[in-house]
Amino acid sequence: MSWGDENTTFRVVMNHEGQYSIWPDYKAMPAGWSAVGKDGRKEECLAYIDEVWTDMRPLSLRKAMDGDAAEQGVATQPAQH
Repeated sequence: MSWGDENTTFRVVMNHEGQYSIWPDYKAMPAGWSAVGKDGRKEECLAYIDEVWTDMRPLSLRKAMDGDAAEQGVATQPAQH
């Protein structure tokens, strides 16, 4: 079994930043990554990632940008009298 072997089963994994990857099931999962519940051939796993990973920004960046947008929304609202 190897990364290039078409019979290798992979699992879809995700890290704490919400970033996806694939990992061969015959190897121990690397630290900081967890399985998301999708296993299969390499092409299947990559297709799954293409379908579900629609925002490639790291989670910390998405949160920071969401916070900036919320602050700007509050600051730009006119005062109500």
